[in-house]
Amino acid sequence: MKYRVWGWGVALSISLVASPLLAATVGDPVAGKEKTSMCEGCHGIKDYRTAYPSVYNVPKLGGQHATYIIDALKEYKNGQRHHPSMDAIAASLSEQDMADIAAYYSGESAKPQSGAQKK
Repeated sequence: MKYRVWGWGVALSISLVASPLLAATVGDPVAGKEKTSMCEGCHGIKDYRTAYPSVYNVPKLGGQHATYIIDALKEYKNGQRHHPSMDAIAASLSEQDMADIAAYYSGESAKPQSGAQKK
């Protein structure tokens, strides 16, 4: 009996600690779509090339893995990656915002149509 109570106590403790962590990593694609206005200016324009600091293709986010998007945003936020626009945008995002945006872009509704990205 003593071990059963102890086991339930451990399980409850783990669930209380893990719940906020899971909430921050599980994104809502509907909420994410509402948060992408700052992303669409660069990442939503077909064949867009930016000239700052040098000319390069802007990556398309539709269909990208959610984990990659979250990791990239965190790296911009903590200074491991640098780009003037992305640094500022990522600095304003919470972990839940990042998860929501990633859930939207990794989902079916944000994936490019077949042939749309051909060059």
